[in-house]
Amino acid sequence: MTDKNHTAQAAAAISAYALIIGFTDNYVRVIASEIGLWQFHLTRSLMVAGLLALAVPLFRLDLRPRNFRAVAARSVVHGVAMLCYFGGLGFLPVPQVAAGLFTAPIFVLLITRFFYGERIGLVRILAVAVGFAGILLVLGPEAARLGPAAAIPVLGGALYALGNIATQRWCPGEGAVTLTAGFFAMLGVLGGAGLLLLALFPMAGEGPLAFILRGPALPSGTVLFWVFVQALGSLVAVSLMVKGYQLADATRAAVFEYVVLPAAALWGFLLWGEVPGLREWAGMALIWLAGVAIVLRGR
Repeated sequence: MTDKNHTAQAAAAISAYALIIGFTDNYVRVIASEIGLWQFHLTRSLMVAGLLALAVPLFRLDLRPRNFRAVAARSVVHGVAMLCYFGGLGFLPVPQVAAGLFTAPIFVLLITRFFYGERIGLVRILAVAVGFAGILLVLGPEAARLGPAAAIPVLGGALYALGNIATQRWCPGEGAVTLTAGFFAMLGVLGGAGLLLLALFPMAGEGPLAFILRGPALPSGTVLFWVFVQALGSLVAVSLMVKGYQLADATRAAVFEYVVLPAAALWGFLLWGEVPGLREWAGMALIWLAGVAIVLRGR
């Protein structure tokens, strides 16, 4: 049984993960000013591959999957979820996009209920209703202006939920390093495929679609630097998150992960002077409460 010291260490590790992710993701807007979503993911995955090539012999890591097809399927789901997440970062503030991603516990509940037949109680049903109310508040009236693009972060949350279910049900016994490597490899494949398609069939987009539909471009040194910061930060942050889940019971660790929401808002204020309005704060609070209730009730 995990003791209090380990729980405190897990909280510290996951809070550090949240601070790193909140910082690096705030600079996606800088990256989006010069290169598109697909080129960003391909470039970042190549940088991650280089970092892993150094880390594997140094730390004697084993990247071989036990079940290649299961790891590949999980990587596709999580990869597309991250395409939605980073696609949203091109036109929405980080706290709002993160709120969309953190609807995942709500979708985990719905998927396990309707696809796996698990029973859910009244508390978690009410939590789902509260969570969806939070989503509507976070999106707000701006959703009408953005159109279907406003739902991209929420779609990312649904796919992230399916990826989390896949981690448990499809990939038991797989190492964290293997799953992380598979995740970045799949993002690289998806990024390369999207970039090739846009090179062959150029498309123009305005507003939210500009970042998503931009083809190959020559990035500046500044943008390459921030892509590298993203690659390094992602590896370090994911390692801290995995360590946190190893130190404490998953139901406790999952609650600490919600630190990403205030962390993203804090960095948005410090870096860009952005302050979420009362409606956005209320929506994020409802999503946070719903997620915590679902996680704790699921124990």
